[in-house]
Amino acid sequence: MKKVLICDDALAMRLIMKKQIENMGHEVVGQAADGEEAVLMYKEFKPDVVTMDITMPKKTGIEALREIVAFDSQAKVVMVSAMGQEERVKESILSGAKNFVVKPFTPEKLEEVINKV
Repeated sequence: MKKVLICDDALAMRLIMKKQIENMGHEVVGQAADGEEAVLMYKEFKPDVVTMDITMPKKTGIEALREIVAFDSQAKVVMVSAMGQEERVKESILSGAKNFVVKPFTPEKLEEVINKV
């Protein structure tokens, strides 16, 4: 069982992901609605995996990713992007993301990505 932190500015997406992740047998330790919360919650909960939306208020997902990786070089962050954000996904991987998933995704795809990291 992995401890997972969900970071997405859309409440509906956080709730969908929470249900899917719990159905996989993992524990959701926190939910962040913006990039600043994501960094603070990472430091507080030290999750095994983070799902990070690329587009968020206060700090983008990429900015939050960079701060998390600077704090913990072993952080396992999975970026979540919308279609058409290939350049941002590439930037995320170069910034330390371990994997990514593109919205809309199936529960099976989310599980595959989380279990890989």
